[in-house]
Parts: sequence; C-alpha cells; structure tokens
Amino acid sequence: MTILGIDLGTTNSLACYWDGDKPVLISNALGSVLTPSVVSLGEDGQILVGQIAKERLVTHPQLSAATFKRYMGSRRELHLGTLPFLPEELSSFVIRSLKQDAEAFLGKEVTEAVISVPAYFNDAQRRATKRAGELAGLKVERLINEPTAAATAYGLHGEQSETKFIVFDLGGGTFDVSIVEIFENLLEVRAVAGDNYLGGEDFTELLASLFLQHHQLNGEELNDKELAVVYKQAEQLKQNLSRGKAAEMRCVLGERELTYSLTHDKLEKEAEGLLRRLRYPVVRALQDASLRPENLDAVILVGGATRMPLIHAFVSKLFGHLPACSINPDEAVAIGAGIQAGMKARNLALKEVVLTDVCPYTLGTDIVRENAAGYKESGYFFPIIERNTVIPASRIKRLYTSHNNQKAIEVEVFQGESRLTKNNIELGRLEIPVPPGPAGREAIDIRFTYDINGILEVEVTAVSTGVKRRAVIEETPGSMPQAEIEARLAALAALKIHPRDKQENQLLLARGERLYEEALGDTREIIALWLAAFEQALDRQEERKIKPAAAVLKQRLDSLEQGYF
Repeated sequence: MTILGIDLGTTNSLACYWDGDKPVLISNALGSVLTPSVVSLGEDGQILVGQIAKERLVTHPQLSAATFKRYMGSRRELHLGTLPFLPEELSSFVIRSLKQDAEAFLGKEVTEAVISVPAYFNDAQRRATKRAGELAGLKVERLINEPTAAATAYGLHGEQSETKFIVFDLGGGTFDVSIVEIFENLLEVRAVAGDNYLGGEDFTELLASLFLQHHQLNGEELNDKELAVVYKQAEQLKQNLSRGKAAEMRCVLGERELTYSLTHDKLEKEAEGLLRRLRYPVVRALQDASLRPENLDAVILVGGATRMPLIHAFVSKLFGHLPACSINPDEAVAIGAGIQAGMKARNLALKEVVLTDVCPYTLGTDIVRENAAGYKESGYFFPIIERNTVIPASRIKRLYTSHNNQKAIEVEVFQGESRLTKNNIELGRLEIPVPPGPAGREAIDIRFTYDINGILEVEVTAVSTGVKRRAVIEETPGSMPQAEIEARLAALAALKIHPRDKQENQLLLARGERLYEEALGDTREIIALWLAAFEQALDRQEERKIKPAAAVLKQRLDSLEQGYF
C-alpha cells in the first residue's frame, strides 16, 4: 500500500511517496511537481485547480480563490462566483487533484496520506486540514509539522550524525521555525515557534501597497480585475528582485500604463516591520531550547519565500553565517512528508529512524486567584502541558475547590501563552461533581494527554469519590468573526478610564505579558507575581504609588530580558 506525503501549501502544493529506497516527488499532468494552491470555477461549472486556476486569478478574480490556507479552521466563507466554500473545502479540491495525479503516476489507487501543517497551527486548523484530506477521499491519520518534515528530509540527506540546526520555513502564507537535534537515528525537535499570518504573500502585498502609494491610488476604488493585475505584477516584481539589485513593475490600469522602480536597499527599509516579525519567533524558539545562535551548526531555509535575497541577507545577519539550502526549498517539506509516509507504512529501510515532535502551544485550564482586596477572581491560566513539550505527552495536576459548599467543578480547557484565559483559545469544557464542603477540602486530578496528531484527551478525577469524566477535545475554537471580536473589545474598552490606560503603564503591562508568554516554568510564575503586584498598585489609582511600582517593574523586566542577538 502506497501512502502519500502531501505538502499542502499556501502558494503551491506537492505530493511525494517513498519508493522503497528514496522519496520521489510526483509530477502533475503539466509535468511540474508544483501545483499552485488556487481554485477557480469554470464557465461550465467545473472546478479548476492549479496553474489554470492561477491564470484565472487575473482574468476571472470573482470566480477564483487563493491563499485560503490562511483561513483554515475558521468559519470564513470564500466565494467562487455565488457559490460559498469553507477553506477546508477549497483545500480538498487541491488535495483531490494531487491524489488524481499520484494515481496516474503510480498506476494504482491511493487511499491514505500524511499531510504537513504549519507547526504553529492550532487544534482547529489541524482538524480542518484533516477534514480537507478526508473530503478529498483520503484517510488521514497522521499530520506532520512542516519544519519537522523539512528536518526529516535533511536528517536523511547527509547531515552529520550529531548536529543541531534551525529550520527557517517561510512559505507563501505562514512562517515557522523549528530547532532540531540529530543524534545517530534520532531526530528530535527541541522547540517550535511561528506566525500563521506571515509569509511571502505579505511581501507581495507590501510591494502592491508601495505601487499604489507611489501613484496616489486608493485600492478600494479599483475593481477586482485591476487589483488582481496589481498583485500579479507585484509578485513578478518580487521575483525579479530575486534576480537583480533593482527591478521595475509595470501595470496597465484603464488607459494608463504605470511604472514603479524598486531597489534592494529600498525594499529592505520598507520591509523593516515584516523582518521584525520574522525575528520574534526565532528568539522565542532559541529561548525555549536554551540555546544561542552560536550553538547551532546550521540554518536551513525552507519555503519558496526564502528565495528572496532580502531573506537570505536577513538570516545571514541574524545568525552570523550563511544558511544551508542543499534541498530545493520548495520541495523539502514534501520530501519529508514522503519519508514520514514511508515510516508510517513501516518501510524496512526507514524502521530504524526515530522522530520526535513537540506540542506547539501551552495547554491548560482556568483557575481562581485571590486579588489584592481579598476577593476571588477566575480567568487565570494554569498551564498543564507547556509548549515545546515532547509528544506524545501526559501530564497531571491537582486543583482544589475555591468556594464553600461547591457541588461541582467546571474544567475549561485552553491553549495559548497568555496568563489570562480571555486572551487564549478555549478548546472545550467538562464538569465533574464533588461532595459539598469547605473551600479547599475537595480536590480533582486533571490529566491532559496530547498525541502526535494534535489530539487532546482530558480526564478529570474527583479524588475523594473516584468519579471520572473524560473528553476528547473536538470543538472548533477560534471561529468568532473578527468584527465580533473587535466589537466586544471596543465595548470593554469603553467601560472605564483607568490609570492602566496610560501609555507608559500599558507598555509595561504589554512587555510583562510578552515576557510571560516567552517564559516557561518557574520564571512564568515570577513574572506573574511581578505583574500582579503592579496591577495592585494600578487598582489603587494613586499616582504616588503607581510611579514607584512602575519603576520597580521596569527594573525587574530589564534585568530579566537579555538580548539574544
């Protein structure tokens, strides 16, 4: 039985399989291993996928869709004409096309696949990816993180027997980094980080914006076809800048031909904000792995967007040496997925390879804490499985009743890095009965078990009675429309004007929250105590007490925060 390895990308998708000796990329009907992740509706109602659909992005923008991977796991609808589709439905068309190409290439039916996902995909996004494969007619039991797949490809392609390296994976719509250590036949992922809304498309969008600004054009006043032309030429400008120090962009809008010239130096200056966003996940991954850049033996570039000289230069400066790219960056993830598919099929040539992965997000529950006034407040995040824990993993924590005569305890399950649950993603909840009694008498044991496919099992046991409740988290979080989120935030912000709203206090709190999210273990608790002390000073609303408390917090944060570069 042949199992496919699929790289479901934002810009392009690929399929690969293990032929018994090596991974083999599968060519599509046009003879290319790259299939553009674009879907279009033909004039006769037929679904078109790949290069043909990509061409129709310009000619028939209202009937075409691209970059829908960015919305996986949400309920956002994208339209092909008047027909609405969820992101996973559009993705299923791409996967089905890859499946058909593979069956033509292999001469037999394919029924199972391993699909790659960004390491920083949350539970909802992973489940949506799995559904996309199933909608395409494939059994999908295994998802593999994209940087892990790339590391797998390099781990079996001539790297030293003992090495530490970072995989810098910048695709069309997502960015991931993974720190990986190889020892003989053990490939261990030490830490992952990333940004699900950062990729090569953002650089294209930047170039399009620069073009519009240069000609004092308002993008909202252009029609869909004109916008498609601008973005098409912006993408071409990005590619041309990869081949020279300067390039020109030409667009015909109406009866006017407009041009815009750009140099590497100008692009580097304009892209400073995007480059800062690239740096942040790198720093977080290094901190979680307790490593510094000089501890790494290599930096591996993955993803089509890493072809940009701007990215090469950025990575070289960041790490102090040139990155490695001995495998085509467009193909590394698919090759790794193909190897993983061979491992899943128990191919004898791969049976000695051991692959470990990590949990990309912290998983925990909501707890009650006592505030400065002596009142009990819920809404505080209690980590149970911390991010970058090697998986599969199982962790157990004991918690106690917080109020007198409680008859039940509700366990809410969250993923995220914020110390406040309102800023994290709720995955689900379950309730367990306990005997009434004084606060703190009754206890429950909460066990989280997280597997290699990103599936979380929660088991709660009442210590005194032995009663158990169990749930496999299957809800779809993160589906609230952005407009509704913004409306709720605006309503909360309008409730009161408070000293914490002053910019200097906002900055201190935001900085503390960031450091809390970056930290793990005891350091997290220390930062939480610092922030709680400062919040107590803010709650008093007395400037003479707030100023010294702010100075103390700033000094503590300064001493804690050490630059990695």
